[in-house]
Amino acid sequence: MDWEIFYYSDEVQEMIDAWPVGIRAYYAKITERMSVFGPNLGMPFTRSMGQGLFEIRAKGKEGIGRAFFCMMVEHKIIILHAYIKKSEKTPQRELEVARRRLAEVQKQGRRR
Repeated sequence: MDWEIFYYSDEVQEMIDAWPVGIRAYYAKITERMSVFGPNLGMPFTRSMGQGLFEIRAKGKEGIGRAFFCMMVEHKIIILHAYIKKSEKTPQRELEVARRRLAEVQKQGRRR
């Protein structure tokens, strides 16, 4: 069964659409694999950030992009947040946005 990829909001999808073409192409390659093989591709494509949060590790000659995601039942992947990486370490602010959205998505999932 294939996995479906959804975006937390149009804003998240627009962020990724605005990435430089090389980073966006690598992101597309990773998400295509995820939709066929599932989200657990492992390094260098995806990595667990703990507590149900994962990241897509897209890179291109223009730099590095990161997209945080979570998995839901029924083979759904939700892209929660995305940014272009400018430092070695994941910025705390970006991680906080992703964790806050993860908590919101999980809370909504429990209501259904």
